[in-house]
Amino acid sequence: MDCLFCKIINGEVPSTKVYEDDLIYAFNDIAPQAPHHVILIPKQHIASANEITAENSACVAHIFEVIPKLAKELGFAENGYRVINNCGADGGQTVNHLHFHLVGGRQFGWPAG
Repeated sequence: MDCLFCKIINGEVPSTKVYEDDLIYAFNDIAPQAPHHVILIPKQHIASANEITAENSACVAHIFEVIPKLAKELGFAENGYRVINNCGADGGQTVNHLHFHLVGGRQFGWPAG
């Protein structure tokens, strides 16, 4: 499989790990869009949000349990943060492995873009 995020999980591509457990891996984005920009990915390859099922949704729920913990550890939970998932080409997804952007450390506007 030629998936960038699977290669990061397997240690074939370097990353700056922020968090890891049996289900998920989180690392700093190489092109941050905020003072804090962490990518959270399931270790199981799921191409996009369109492929979330009853069989694999536990890792997605776990990601959303870890997000507030990371935001608190990184020091921006109290002021707020944004969680982003891009799905498909029109949604801006550039890596075909389900992932969530956790961004914080500055104020964000709306609409998002």
